[in-house]
Amino acid sequence: MTELADVRFLTVAEVADIMRVSKMTVYRLVHSGELPAVRFGRSYRVPETAVSAALHRPIADVG
Repeated sequence: MTELADVRFLTVAEVADIMRVSKMTVYRLVHSGELPAVRFGRSYRVPETAVSAALHRPIADVG
């Protein structure tokens, strides 16, 4: 298991830049459960590994 100290957390704005979507889209993904996140006070942080996994996931089931 990965140590918590080894996990890099990204802000919603950083995730939006990486995924090339709006911050609102990131919030929607977090609230729907498609993108795991941890709440720190009033803001969310997303594990970098979750962003990488989301980018490699197929968007649509074709065929």
